[in-house]
Amino acid sequence: MSVRAVAPIVGIGASAGGLEDLDRFFGQVPPDSGLSFVVVLHLDPAHKGHLAERLQRCTTLQVEQVDESVRVSPDHVYLIAPNTGLSLRQGVLHRVGPAPMHGQHLPIDVFFRSLAQDRQEHSIGLVLSGMGRDGTLGLCAIKDAGGLTLVQDPAEARFDDMPRSAIAAGLADIVAPAEDLYGQLQACLRQARPPRPQRAVPPPSAMPDDLDTVIILLRNHTGHDFSLYKRSTLQRRVERRQRLHQLDEIAHYVRYLQDNPLEREQLFKEFLIGVTSFFRDPAAWDHLRDVVIPELLERRPSGAQIRAWVAGCSTGEEAYSLGIVFREAIERLSPPQSHSLQIFATDLDPVAIARARQGFYPLSIAADVSPERLQRFFTQENGSGYRIGKEVRELVIFAEQNVIQDPPFTRIDLIICRNLLIYMKMELQRQLLSLFHYSLNPGAVLFLGSAETVSGSGECFHTLDSKWRFFRRETPSLGQAPMHFNFPTLKALPANTATMTEGTQPIDLKALLNQVLLERVTPVTILANPHGEILYTTGRTGQYLEPPVGHASLNLFVMAREGLREVLPGLCRQAQKQPEGEPVLQRSVHVRTNGSFQWVDVAVHDLRDPAPLRGMLLVVFNEAPEPATKRRRTHRSGTAQPSAPEEREIQRLREALQSTREQMQTSQEELKSANEELQSTNEELQSTNEELTTSKEEMQSLNEELQTVNIELQAKVDDLSRVNDDMKNLLDSTEIATLFLEEDLRIRRFTSQAAKLINLIPGDVGRPVTQIASELLYPELAQDVAEVLRTLVFSEKLIGTQDGRWFNARILPYSTLDNRIDGVVVTLVDMTKAKRLENELRQALKELSRLAGVSATDQGGDAATNPPKHDDPSAVADA
Repeated sequence: MSVRAVAPIVGIGASAGGLEDLDRFFGQVPPDSGLSFVVVLHLDPAHKGHLAERLQRCTTLQVEQVDESVRVSPDHVYLIAPNTGLSLRQGVLHRVGPAPMHGQHLPIDVFFRSLAQDRQEHSIGLVLSGMGRDGTLGLCAIKDAGGLTLVQDPAEARFDDMPRSAIAAGLADIVAPAEDLYGQLQACLRQARPPRPQRAVPPPSAMPDDLDTVIILLRNHTGHDFSLYKRSTLQRRVERRQRLHQLDEIAHYVRYLQDNPLEREQLFKEFLIGVTSFFRDPAAWDHLRDVVIPELLERRPSGAQIRAWVAGCSTGEEAYSLGIVFREAIERLSPPQSHSLQIFATDLDPVAIARARQGFYPLSIAADVSPERLQRFFTQENGSGYRIGKEVRELVIFAEQNVIQDPPFTRIDLIICRNLLIYMKMELQRQLLSLFHYSLNPGAVLFLGSAETVSGSGECFHTLDSKWRFFRRETPSLGQAPMHFNFPTLKALPANTATMTEGTQPIDLKALLNQVLLERVTPVTILANPHGEILYTTGRTGQYLEPPVGHASLNLFVMAREGLREVLPGLCRQAQKQPEGEPVLQRSVHVRTNGSFQWVDVAVHDLRDPAPLRGMLLVVFNEAPEPATKRRRTHRSGTAQPSAPEEREIQRLREALQSTREQMQTSQEELKSANEELQSTNEELQSTNEELTTSKEEMQSLNEELQTVNIELQAKVDDLSRVNDDMKNLLDSTEIATLFLEEDLRIRRFTSQAAKLINLIPGDVGRPVTQIASELLYPELAQDVAEVLRTLVFSEKLIGTQDGRWFNARILPYSTLDNRIDGVVVTLVDMTKAKRLENELRQALKELSRLAGVSATDQGGDAATNPPKHDDPSAVADA
């Protein structure tokens, strides 16, 4: 049964705390949807709940927990069991034990990856509410396979970490509330259709199909050409975007693409297929560390720098992986070596390069990076992800580069280009392998992906390991065809043609050249680019061009016959300098043919129109009669042969000219080599400049953060000042003398009333209070403070002063906010008025008692016979 005949499988990732979102999603799924759902939740390993029964209450689909291997059936919901993982192989769900990664269990990523591998472009991943970043790498794998990715709107998710992580990584095709996701999913599935039958390649004069129009639109919008990428891959990506926008026909999507620049950007990112991971194929990286790198180091002297190039680095995982294994390989060498490593990591996507420079990755990379490497080469930040360590980050220079069009790096010892060639046609693969051969030093190593090889360039690379795709650069034999890597930059069409109609034709060099030939009526013509590379010819060019000795070439200046070789470069330079594109003509050029000579008129046109041929050179050859001066000299002498001295002089001039030509060619080759070196150095300087710019931006950002912190601190200082003012006024308003003492009786703070009572000044802060002259008659202050600190029970007593005043001295422990005892607080409340009132009352009571005694004596015997009873209230009142 084919994959298309199997019911679509939808993987759903969520946390156990987001069950309400699952209820809302499955509440919209009908019983006959024809889909199969696999729900992977973050569950407590000891969880013994009844999630299957709970989920069954909100859906009419059959819900079952996966306790053993089971084949997926339509209209079923399969639920992960606690403390397990799930994987899908050939439509069968397998229960697997969790892979503990120092506390990081990522079951959603594990299942999504297996789903993408099993269903490829028919895989569907859906992320609902959840904590952490589980599911992000899984959606990345599904998107790489051409599947569909859906994410719940974070604004209405109970826990928005997982949805926000997927959206921030640019992996969400559809973002919607939980109850709307099923409707969006069905709308996309209704647009799915079987692949179109393979069509024959149309003739050059035929109209381009829709995919050609898409490629031209992207080339005009981005300047990058995908015409040499595999059409099946591009077609799957286009159909995927077409389904997302619910468009029935690809022609409708082409029209939508013409009218929406943002969609062209999205499709461009789809074509780039920038999916990667740390240590992809771990055994291959172990072989690189244990075998390949030590052999490279043996070829270089100690202290030398190893230069590596990671082409198509995406977000930087493979570049950092290389830095890590290099560090590990250096440490394993015996005796230790002091080699250094410089990694140039390049990619076409500027957004991916920006993320790579940051070096920050989600917690889910723990699935690919061992705990030992995480601990040594990464730093975990706030529990949200890992940042690459400084010792690895300093090894890598990131730069935006189109490996097809931009100049390559040179003098490279190791090139890593994994899973890039598989998306390209064989012609482009050969060109890139030629470029890599040029960039590598003799004996250097090329590291390809598991599905890639150097077929077609086997003479230039020796296989080191066929299983893990390691190849060593070899020097081609003398008779081998040269390896060309000239990639002419495709110029974008003018702005007014950026929006194309469905009838736009591809550029046809033959038709356009025929149009030019009809206008100029030339018998023998050659169309070349400004560098002399021949693009098209008409007529019999053999009498003007011949293959050079040695490596074959299609360069006009190299193939020109003797006589033309000296004049063509100058004519082409003059033609390019003409302001209005007028042709440059050289008459009666003496050209050597096979055993004889002929006279030729040469005209060079710098084409200005039509637009696709602008900047090209059109070289026209016309046979010319022998010049009249030559005929007259021949007629007078009766023979065309020069005399012996003239012959010798001509021969000498020819030898001198040949020597000069060889020197010029040698100088030209050296200048080309130097130019390539300068281009490479320029790329490195540009990369360094970008690094410095990034560092400057980071410093500016840090400065802004510091300014923000400074403002916050200033606000807190102002608040503290206001609180101090409030406290001072509060204490002053109570008119209570307050003294804050440390455990050793040193003064920490005091109020103005205390200063008057104990004769304190601001300079007394920090001095023991017992050493300061005081009006208080309180010699046992030290003992009372010690007793309070020991028992933590307050002390209170009445003390006097030398001037007759009285104060209530109260000593309490000084407690901090964290419930720590840090000294005592002494308060002195003035009790003088109360004490005086008490003394007056005592005097009044004594006077009253005296008067009562005199009255009793005057009554005499009556009083003695009948003494008053003082406990009788009436008697007391009478007294």
